Amino acid sequence: MEKYDVFVIGTGIAGQTAAKICCENGLKVAICDNREFGGVCANRGCDPKKVLIQFSELLDYSRHLKGLGIEKLPKINWKAIQKLKSKFTSKVPESTEKNLTQLGIDIYHQSPEFIDKNTISVEGKKITASYFVIASGRVPRTLHIKGEKHLKLSDDILNLEKLPKTATFIGSGYVGMEFACMLNTLGTKVTIIEKGPKALKAFDDYLVNLLVKKLKKDGINFIFNADVSRVERLTKNYRLHYSENGEHKALKSRQVFNTAGRVPSTDVLQLQNADIEASSKGVDVNEFMQSTSQSHVYACGDVSSASLPLTPLSGLQGYIAANNIIKAKSKTFSYPLVPSTVFTSPNLSSVGLSEADAKSRYKSVKIYQGDATDWYNARKQNAKIYAYKILVNERTDEILGAHLLSTESNECINILSMAITQKMTTAQFKKQIFTYPSYTNDLKAMLKKED
Repeated sequence: MEKYDVFVIGTGIAGQTAAKICCENGLKVAICDNREFGGVCANRGCDPKKVLIQFSELLDYSRHLKGLGIEKLPKINWKAIQKLKSKFTSKVPESTEKNLTQLGIDIYHQSPEFIDKNTISVEGKKITASYFVIASGRVPRTLHIKGEKHLKLSDDILNLEKLPKTATFIGSGYVGMEFACMLNTLGTKVTIIEKGPKALKAFDDYLVNLLVKKLKKDGINFIFNADVSRVERLTKNYRLHYSENGEHKALKSRQVFNTAGRVPSTDVLQLQNADIEASSKGVDVNEFMQSTSQSHVYACGDVSSASLPLTPLSGLQGYIAANNIIKAKSKTFSYPLVPSTVFTSPNLSSVGLSEADAKSRYKSVKIYQGDATDWYNARKQNAKIYAYKILVNERTDEILGAHLLSTESNECINILSMAITQKMTTAQFKKQIFTYPSYTNDLKAMLKKED
């Protein structure tokens, strides 16, 4: 029976980071994955997504300026775009394995199953380890509906050979909204079906409503408060059945995508055999990224109960887990301030407290909110919407939260993230000198008039 000091499950940034640190500190380490090495972000997530979306953003921008200097819209070559995307993804698995192997880390290509607290089964072998690091990430949520096998996933969107004429997305979270915008801009007729009353529930209502209104004008059909029941295959299309206000309805499209969110990838691991406690949030961990039920088990990245879907955060958690294996309780994890962006058309970004959270924590909150569509930066590119909401503690004048809707919000939100981290007041922030004219410089103007 093979024995290791540390066995790592998952080869994304969290797993790689933990494995490398343990190996570099003289421990015997093995790592495994049931898919290509390198994790979701590099292979089938953030990186390839942004390669594709930049072309729909270019086309969307060009449409805004058509007739104002743009005479002919760019012609999109989808096959060429896919070829470019592959340049970023094709070498990831091989290079990841090579780097790990050169460090002396043993490689396994399968999801393991726990047999007991210290033993797993992988590739037909029984293996024991003194420590386990679970970094298996998340997988698409199962909808448990009839005909679910016909549903496509985000992987399929990234690898589309050709653009479908029609597409339906089940779920209006990050993935659904981003790819719906992309396909809609590239010419696909898109419908989004959402179980709840609104899209992007993690984002500010004021800005989400403006975004949805704009996307409806762009041609995206939204169906809210709908329960999907089954999907059936037709000759060329798929028919999705759902109920809305108690009434049965159905719609046809060439593709139906399950974008109803992702859940921690723990079911295949048979954690119960090792008495490792987990919930819908992931493997239960403490501030050391250590399992609350088994002290020799650590979990990091999206599969941990302390996860947020952000690659740099996964790397940080992998670093903390590994260092605590080397020296017990030497590193602790506390949630940093994490900005977030959904790459829709335009981008929607957020950092810090929501309006509801700010009002629940502080006695008096100033709300700077407005539509900036008539501001210079929006007008020069003929943008259809530009809006903001910034929350400030009235007593201290410190910025508490920021929410932006613009083509440049994914960059501007980082400036406000630093401002909140440094506990800057609005007076201090407005004294900063930024390049002009820029979207960053607009941030100061947003803090001049309270809603």
